[in-house]
Parts: sequence; structure tokens; C-alpha cells
Amino acid sequence: MALAFRSAPVHGLAYLVSTVAVAAIPIAAAWLTKFVLDRLTSTAGLTNAPSPTSELVGLALALAAAGVALGVVPQVAQYLRAEMDRRAALRAHDELFAAVEQVTGVARFEDPRFQDRLRLAQQSASSPAQTADAVFEVVRGTLTLGGFVGSLAVISPGFTAVVLAAAVPAVLLELRLSRRRAAMLWRIGPIERRQMLYGDLLASAEAAKEIRLFGLGSYLRGRMIAERRAADADRRRTDRREVAVQGALAALSAAVAGGGLVWVVVAAARGRVTVGDVSMFVAAVAGLQGALGGLVTSMAAAHHQVLLFGHYIAVVDAGPDLPAPDDPAPLPALRRGIEVRDVWFRYSDDHPWALRGVNLFLPHGAAVALVGRNGAGKSTLAKLLCRFYDPTRGAILWDGVDLRDVPVEELRRRIGAVLQDFMTYDFSAADNIAMGDLAALGDMERIRGAAVRAGIDGTLSRLPRGYDTLLTRLFFGDSENDDPQNGVMLSGGQWQRVALARAFLREKRELMILDEPNAGLDPDAEHEVHDRLRAIRAGRGSLLISHRLSAVRDADLIVVLSDGVITERGRHADLLAAQGAYARMFTVQAAGYTEEPGGQGRPDAMSEGTRR
Repeated sequence: MALAFRSAPVHGLAYLVSTVAVAAIPIAAAWLTKFVLDRLTSTAGLTNAPSPTSELVGLALALAAAGVALGVVPQVAQYLRAEMDRRAALRAHDELFAAVEQVTGVARFEDPRFQDRLRLAQQSASSPAQTADAVFEVVRGTLTLGGFVGSLAVISPGFTAVVLAAAVPAVLLELRLSRRRAAMLWRIGPIERRQMLYGDLLASAEAAKEIRLFGLGSYLRGRMIAERRAADADRRRTDRREVAVQGALAALSAAVAGGGLVWVVVAAARGRVTVGDVSMFVAAVAGLQGALGGLVTSMAAAHHQVLLFGHYIAVVDAGPDLPAPDDPAPLPALRRGIEVRDVWFRYSDDHPWALRGVNLFLPHGAAVALVGRNGAGKSTLAKLLCRFYDPTRGAILWDGVDLRDVPVEELRRRIGAVLQDFMTYDFSAADNIAMGDLAALGDMERIRGAAVRAGIDGTLSRLPRGYDTLLTRLFFGDSENDDPQNGVMLSGGQWQRVALARAFLREKRELMILDEPNAGLDPDAEHEVHDRLRAIRAGRGSLLISHRLSAVRDADLIVVLSDGVITERGRHADLLAAQGAYARMFTVQAAGYTEEPGGQGRPDAMSEGTRR
């Protein structure tokens, strides 16, 4: 309610007034009808009775005005409600994603329960005024109910008590149903997420080639339909329960109304009530039961919306995931280097250790390379340096200052990176590069300069609209998709260079992290990019992660990780001489370039490959 009124105070107040008016008009109309009928029947057959024309005309006009208001006011209320919903949804989305922005790490985004909660929170934020509207409907129903209860009690207090007593189980059962429905939506969240996964794969341009090559379409469609059937079965059970309960409640309501109608007709025939009383009784019973039904439904809807909105509140109130320092320390200019001190890390208590007691020093101005098999912990260490996670044990020190003692935003402003799983934004080419440093948005000189250094300027300049070309076909219909000016798709290697251009925008940062920056590039492009990266690494700390050992051989320090532990460290020549894991990996890679077909290498092939 607070969110709705903060977002649209004038519209919210006007909607509340119109809600009260909609509640009062039917009651007024019922009383006006009674007065008209009683006035007509009281003068019928009396020859000397005064003319009732003027009074009846006044009552008729009032009744007509009530009818006009009953037709117009709900339309105004509907507009006010829609406008309040639009404004509240805008604010709710802003507040929701402002809260999501405060999640500075990535662990929550890897938690399926958080993803389910976030999805439900977005649904609630899409129409937050539904909750306020449900509460307003409760207010309207309560006012209408009170008016008709008072009206019916004038005619028959006993029957009024019977109608109210019949409403008690309806309220309790409807609230129970709303709880069950909210629980069902939470329960089927993982099922619907898997269904969406399969649907996204079947419609994905990235997956289309492999799905068709391997004939996976029918298999994925079958799994998608199976998940949909499982979700539908749960929904069906809930719907059947609701039909049975609401059908029984409707039968009870009809029985009560029928019994009341028989009673009032008999009473009128015996002269105990007037014709106007009959009219009032019928209108009051119908209005009372309608108000009760609406009130029960509104209460259940409000209850359901509040339960769903609880996910929104949970996300908004969750706070940061990484602890913020009570007394933030300034992050000094990097002069000495970064120390990784006895760092242990695992992604959760159920996961094995990704890093085990790692001790490493990254000197300022030196290039440190991390090598090792997949899963050895290389990318995990890079993520810890960016403080996407905090170490489970140990510490990472920036010139002696623990990263946990400085604001995470300040740390990341001092880091440049090319991540292994870089993003491909559905933006223009210029904006895609500018994502590396938002200060470069609109600065074509900086953007083009970064693209030139990444070797992608020629490709982007030749696009249909140059750097303004969208690197996606997402936003156009079928008829427009054939026009390349609407958007284009880049190859994997071209996207790799766009990601490198983002890094070049941040080339003056004190620490540069390059996680597989040459992946997806052909040998010539790899050599060219490697030379350019060597230039931007010069004079600042850098961490280079690569499976291609030819890219790291000139590093000042090469570190070999195996199963989360550092097993070797040294320069390229020293590690080759040690004949350890690095030497074996290097020899295997070099042999792939020097062996003749059939596995027979030239006598001098290994020495030549090693020199290269």
C-alpha cells in the first residue's frame, strides 16, 4: 500500500474515493427503489390522496442519477487503478533492481532458490497495485456488506445472522485456498525454470546448429513437454480443489438466498412486510451475498498477492551479499603488489575445495600467468581478485590492505579484465565496447581507438550502419529481419575482439586480468592480439590465464595450479628445465605443431617448436 501511494498519491486517493462511491451507490439505489415502490403502493386506490408526482419524480431522478453514477464511477475507478498500477510498477521495478544491484557478488545468482524468488518478485513488481487493488476491493466489499447488512437487519435481523454465519466458512476456506495456490507456485518454480530452459534452447540461435546436427530437437521438446505436464498436473490439482470448495460454497449461498426469498414472499402475502420491503429484501440479499462473495474473493486475492509480494520484499530487504566494512579503508595506489595469503575457497559447503591454501604474490608491474588443467582453480582465483566472492579462509591484500576492508566498487574501478565467459550485449557495436567503461559512452574517439587496438575496427566500420549497427537480430519482426541494417550477428572470434576492446578501454587500470583472452582466435589473430596485450600489460600488474602455453611463456612468473594447489612456479625456461607438469604440458602442445602425419616428427622439430 505504501509503495502504491508513494508512486501515485493523487491517483491512489482518488481511487479510494471512487471505491467508496462504488460501494455506496448500490445501497442507495436499493433504498431509493424501496421508497418509490412504497410511495406508489401507499397511494394506490386512494381517490383523495394527494398527488405523489413531485416526490416520485424526485425519487426517480435520484434513482436515475444513481444508475448513471453506477455506470460511470467504475470506469473512472478502472482508469485510476490502471494509472496507479503503471506508476507503482515503474517504481517497484526501480526499487527491485536497485536492490539487485546491491548484490555485489555472484553467489546469489548461482542459487536456484534465489532465481525462483527473483522471478516471482519480478512478477509481483510487474503489477504491484494488484495488491493495493485487492485491499481496496476488501474496503469496498466491507462497506457494501455493512450497508446491506444494516438494510437487511431492518427487515429481518434473524435472516441477517443466518447469511453472515454462512459466510464464515467461505472466508476460512478461501484463505486456505490462497495459501495453497501460493505454495503451489513456489513449488513448481524449479519445474517451470527447467521448462523455460528447454524452450530457450529450442529457440536459441546459438544452440540451433548443434541441436540440428545431433538431432536433439525431439528429445529437448519431449523434456520440455514433460516438465510442462508436471507443472500442469500440480496446477490442475489445485484448480480441482478450488472448484470443489467454491462449488459447495456457491450451493450454500444459493440455498440461503432461496430460503430467504420464500420467507419474504410469505411474509408479504400475510401483510407483515410491504412491497418496498420485498424489493429491499431481494436487493439486500443479492447485494449482501454478492458483497460477501466479493469480499471473500478479494480477501483471498489480497492474501495471495501479499504472499507473492513477500518474495519482492525478501529481495528488496535482503541487503548486500558481500559484507561491507564498517570503517572502509582507502584503497592505495598499487605500488608493491597483491598478495594471496593462505586462501581456501569453495562455492558452498556441499562443494569440494576449489582452492586449498594458495599463497601467491602478484608484483606490481609484473606479468603473472596461471596455467593448469580445467577445474584446477584458475578462474576461481581471478574471481576472488575481482571480489565476486570472498575467500572461505585466508585473505587477499592490495599493498597490505585486505580487499574486504575497502568498498567493492572502488576495487573494481581499479581493475581491467577480459573474462572467459564475456558478455555479448544486444546493443550497438559502439555501446558494446563502451560497456567496458561507461565514461566512454558517446566518445567515439575512445571507442574507435579501443577497437583499433583490438583489431576489430575494420569489421565494425564495414557494418551497414557502422558502429551504430545493432549486434543482434532480437528486436525486429520476421519481415524486418532480412534487412541487415536492422542488426547483424558477429562470429565468435569477432565477439572475442569486441570483448578485448572493452579491456583496452580500461588499459590504465592498476590490475589487468586476462582469462583466456585468445580463445576463439585463429593463430594469426592470436599472435597479433598477444602482442597488443603485452603492450597494455607493461608497467602494471597483470594476471594471464590461458591453456595456450605459447601465450604465457614471456610472463615474469608462471604458476601451475593443480586441484586447487600451486604445484610449480617460475619462469618458462626454469619450469622446462624442472621437467615437471608445466614441461609435460608444453611438450604435448608443441608436439601438436611439430609432428609429421603418423606421429613421426622431424629430428629438429621439438627444438624448433620450443624456440617458437
